[in-house]
Amino acid sequence: MATDASPTYRTPPEFHHPDIPEVSVSHDGLRFWQYMVAGSIAGSVEHMAMFPVDTLKTRMQVLGGSNCLPQSFGVRQAFGSILKLEGPAGLYRGIGAMGLGAGPAHAVYFSVYELCKELFSRGDPNNSAAHAISGVFATVASDAVLTPMDMVKQRLQLESSPYRGVGDCIKRVMMEEGIGAFYASYRTTVIMNAPFTAVYFAAYEAAKKALMEVSPESASDERLVVHATAGAAAGGLAAALTTPLDVVKTQLQCQGVCGCHIYSNSSIGNVVKTILKRDGYRGMMRGWMPRMLFHAPAAAISWSTYEASKSFFLRFNHHQLT
Repeated sequence: MATDASPTYRTPPEFHHPDIPEVSVSHDGLRFWQYMVAGSIAGSVEHMAMFPVDTLKTRMQVLGGSNCLPQSFGVRQAFGSILKLEGPAGLYRGIGAMGLGAGPAHAVYFSVYELCKELFSRGDPNNSAAHAISGVFATVASDAVLTPMDMVKQRLQLESSPYRGVGDCIKRVMMEEGIGAFYASYRTTVIMNAPFTAVYFAAYEAAKKALMEVSPESASDERLVVHATAGAAAGGLAAALTTPLDVVKTQLQCQGVCGCHIYSNSSIGNVVKTILKRDGYRGMMRGWMPRMLFHAPAAAISWSTYEASKSFFLRFNHHQLT
């Protein structure tokens, strides 16, 4: 998920209006529901656009613990195998589950992030620590919304998946494994996303500052380009560094399906130990390439969409007050 560190922290004078309470407008002129809508749009566009790459990542990460995938480790081999055996539609299995989860999860993510950023930054737009802490709060909240649908999505992405669709998967998991199966990977997901957020913000702030210094006179005119470029660089780096935990998450979500290994418990240590014994250290990095190929452009898409949506609402609010 991409996050925002917009430098505009004060409500523009033109947005002040005697008939609208000040509490309804946040630090950069948007209301709470507008953050939610902008975030929902950004998250949905991001995940829908990059879904085929996410399918490749999932297939590669379960390879070591499954008998249902061809023994190919590369992105090209995995991509060719899916097209040959399933056609282009195979790249989009489970997209319905992500469609149901991405919008609400990103609405929660961006709105919680913006509120926490305003609270922790204390008026300092360059407070990187406040951005990082806000991102962690946002991650914990949004992962609680997204994790169940992410689990459904990943099970549907598997080749020879036994589920007919989103509804069938939800029903069968509830009956056969219980509601706890939907959150088996929640702890791992949060633990993974916390360092992801920290790395992402550190890299994003550094990249954004460097880009702004290259051409400071045109920084405002090229704001979307700066955000997209910095976000892509940060997203790719953070994705690569947190791949081992993402492998653990995928293994937990897909266990017992299509021949995937079933773990005695959902502890991270147990899964890591099993993967290392079975596949070695290489198994912990499986899928790092498609993960990077997903997060780099996904961050750029999400940034651009989110900032464009915020600009639309700023103009909308201004139009209402004039």
